[in-house]
Amino acid sequence: MYSKKNMFTGNRFALIVVGVGAVLVLQYRDALDSTVCVIAGVSVLAVGWLHRLLFSPLEVLRSPDDVGYIAENGRSKAQAANNVRRRRKTGELPPVYPNGWYRVLDSQLLERGEVKNVTVLGEQVAVFRGQNGRVYVLDAYCPHLGANLGVGGRVVGGCLECPFHGWQFRGDDGKCVKIPYAEKVPEFAKVRSWPTCEVNGQVLVWFHCDGEEPHWTVPEHEEVIKGEWVYRGRTEHFISAHIQEIPENAADIAHLAHLHTPSIVSGVDLRYMKKSWGFLRHEWKAQWEPESEPNQHCSQMLVNHVFKVFGHDWHLLDVHVVARQVGPGVVFLLFNHSFLGRGLIMQCVTPVEPLLQCVSHVMFYQSNILPVVPKFILKAECIQFERDVTIWNNKKYISKPLLVKEDSAIQKHRRWYSQFYSENSPRLQYQRDTLDF
Repeated sequence: MYSKKNMFTGNRFALIVVGVGAVLVLQYRDALDSTVCVIAGVSVLAVGWLHRLLFSPLEVLRSPDDVGYIAENGRSKAQAANNVRRRRKTGELPPVYPNGWYRVLDSQLLERGEVKNVTVLGEQVAVFRGQNGRVYVLDAYCPHLGANLGVGGRVVGGCLECPFHGWQFRGDDGKCVKIPYAEKVPEFAKVRSWPTCEVNGQVLVWFHCDGEEPHWTVPEHEEVIKGEWVYRGRTEHFISAHIQEIPENAADIAHLAHLHTPSIVSGVDLRYMKKSWGFLRHEWKAQWEPESEPNQHCSQMLVNHVFKVFGHDWHLLDVHVVARQVGPGVVFLLFNHSFLGRGLIMQCVTPVEPLLQCVSHVMFYQSNILPVVPKFILKAECIQFERDVTIWNNKKYISKPLLVKEDSAIQKHRRWYSQFYSENSPRLQYQRDTLDF
């Protein structure tokens, strides 16, 4: 697993190096001329920067407007994003919240006795860690007078106390167990408690439109539990699209050769990435298949990556990846390299609103491999992913796409993904303004 201690060790070391260097320079400034002082200061900063580069986890956290929009004619990214969202046609959409497990937040962001307010699946929830170390997720609004339990609420044992009047709700089942000024607690006084689990350093909740109990569990990876694979970084993006668009990429094999062939040094701007660094190319061979019972909720994408320089294979960057999707919102990308070792990226896709998805990638890698290796892999994956983000943020969902024979896996994926929808799965509701004459 990973914790705040893991995340900030590198930064603390860099600060210590800079601090010690500064003290030495100040202490001996009279004995050193100005040139030596400058060299010493620059050297200290360089050592700190190099340590962060090599050993600190990579963290790339994008806001909803940072990536995926092209700002032209003097407009800001935020203005470009607003224009696209306002004018884009959404298409005939599937239900917006499939049944399954979804990430709420990273485990290391929630200390014992801490509570956070999170938006997930169009709902406000209060996520808290009890004094027993367990994580609970409750609907955020107190049924008394509507205070948000996640904003100013207090953890009391395994309960969450409302900041407004002190009502206490049990994390296990959401039942109110104490009203400080009342003789009796009504039996019906409760909030919804979400089924919750912690897997590979992530807090996840189960959603089912009909309130059914979880149909499957999210697997833990033994190498992560034992500490053989350690935390090396994370990325987070917000995508303005239907959730199904994102996992459907796994079955869209043809887009790999067009969108992801240009080298990562060509960047993410779709207008220019094919105009430079043409002698560096990625080549992909991939296939997607659903799994059979009892794992029909899972599918696999097998990927072989080859990096070419002037048309010649550069085998140092050849990578084999198995991307296993578990339900609608969790994907495990297992990396295997003959020389650079093995590791895992856990990708989680969580609907914040009907057409806004939070996508996180958390990297775990062999502890005996220099951190710069998994950091490079995660950064490369981030660049390739942000090319997809530009497509997703601007596209229309086509319910009956025009496909050729080579696209057959896309329709197969849609049939597989449909198992996560039920008759009562919520759909996007449009409010149309009318003019009556």
